[in-house]
Amino acid sequence: MRWNRGLLTPSIGRRGSSSGLGLDSVVRVARFVRFVALATLPLLAGCEMTPAPAAKTPAAAIVWRSLGTWSGRGDRQTESFTVETGALRLRWETKDDNPPGAGRFRVSLYSAISGRPLQTIVDREGVGADTAYLEDEPRVSYLVIESAQVEWTAVLEEAVPTVGGGPSPP
Repeated sequence: MRWNRGLLTPSIGRRGSSSGLGLDSVVRVARFVRFVALATLPLLAGCEMTPAPAAKTPAAAIVWRSLGTWSGRGDRQTESFTVETGALRLRWETKDDNPPGAGRFRVSLYSAISGRPLQTIVDREGVGADTAYLEDEPRVSYLVIESAQVEWTAVLEEAVPTVGGGPSPP
């Protein structure tokens, strides 16, 4: 076996031999393969695989459904309401405490079945406003609002997941 001139491939057959591939044809094939490989390399480098666009799923959103709105001065027990998702928020405000700083406001969640207290949501002295987020089991419940020397407003809402702009089916 001999090395061809300028090529790093061994020659096949003998010079002038009629058997097998001639040196000229082997060199031509090697040059052609090298040319094709070098010519297509820049083309392949610019190619990239782009996945097919995924089907868009509607974005889920939360809508707050009102369970009740109450306001007043003094203590109150609300009517019963059904909690379906367990995700609640209570928006509340107190004002007009008399004398200033003497107002008291407490809101607690109770089970309407057993009557037992489940959790205290707000316990505030004086005036203020806030939103309290809470979680509870789905059940029938009610609120007990204890108030002294302050005017108050409370709005209880439940988070309802939606898909595609409307409430999701139960």
